[in-house]
Amino acid sequence: MKILYGVVGEGMGHATRSRVILNHLVRKHEVEIVVSGHAHSYLTKVFPNVKEIEGLKMAYENNEVDRSKTFWDLLKRLPKMVTSNFDEFIKLGERFRPDVVVSDFESFAYMFGKHNNIPVISIDNMQVMNRCELDLEIPEENQADYTLAKTIVKAKLPGCFHYLVTSFFFPPTRKENTSLFPPILRDEILEAERSEGEHLLVYQTSTDNDKLLDILQELNLPCRVYGFRRDEKIGQLQLRDFSEDGFIADLASARGVLATGGFSLMGEAVYLGKPLLAVPLRKQFEQLLNSLYLRKMGYGDFVEELTAEAVLGFWKRLDEYRDNLKGHHQDGNQAILGTLDRLIEEAAELRR
Repeated sequence: MKILYGVVGEGMGHATRSRVILNHLVRKHEVEIVVSGHAHSYLTKVFPNVKEIEGLKMAYENNEVDRSKTFWDLLKRLPKMVTSNFDEFIKLGERFRPDVVVSDFESFAYMFGKHNNIPVISIDNMQVMNRCELDLEIPEENQADYTLAKTIVKAKLPGCFHYLVTSFFFPPTRKENTSLFPPILRDEILEAERSEGEHLLVYQTSTDNDKLLDILQELNLPCRVYGFRRDEKIGQLQLRDFSEDGFIADLASARGVLATGGFSLMGEAVYLGKPLLAVPLRKQFEQLLNSLYLRKMGYGDFVEELTAEAVLGFWKRLDEYRDNLKGHHQDGNQAILGTLDRLIEEAAELRR
């Protein structure tokens, strides 16, 4: 069977979970992959038939989504995006006629499927905002961001054959053709040897966040810090250049984790039983939602502005968070892969 698989390039979590799904699919099917952004270079190292397309790039400043800069960058790149993607759209239609399309929040593959009347299966964590009843209270000051995010998610991939939604929290679904599963986990996470070290694993995305280093130095706690793209020892802080194996080892042996509110790392930390203190990117509601549920489930906490006091408060409650995490070592990979296999057969049958 022929499958077109689309991966959005904003954030590496989409690429890492797609690698798990694609490893499964390529054993049985002929798969063509379309992907944008950083995810392209990541997936080309693992799979053939990976085509790069143009996609949205978010702009960030001071731990906040810069909507204005994002918009103007999109406007500047739009002519090239339209021309390049249209050309690839035509070429793809000439060389590859898929039976099913699978999209990880990616619009090109979705539109190709809809244009050619091919069933589309959605796999992502974002649809929880649109297709589930969120059983927690959204702060009043974040209602506008929630409405905007929900509107975007609803408009992104409407009318799919089925929606496979990954989540570490499980609110009731409110729409048909929707199934919830635990986070899709890399083999390296599933096979990681867990232990309880003394260090705090810190992951952040800005290479010049000196304020964070000042706060961490004030704490005088052993920290292994990723995101500054260099190896350096500063007192109790060990800055580490990126290494997938090194990062997973440090995560599996950490006492706790300090990071943004990104879904992938949060799901991995929850699976490994590691309490997490989140500092969600402002104006990125998905990260706030993850953080709100993290607090509700008792797996950790979040703050909008990081301080030494907040980290110490989190550090003192690690035992409490760890106890809450003991019942959540869920490996949902086989469940979602089995469901995907069934849905692909059902979707393809519609076209026969």
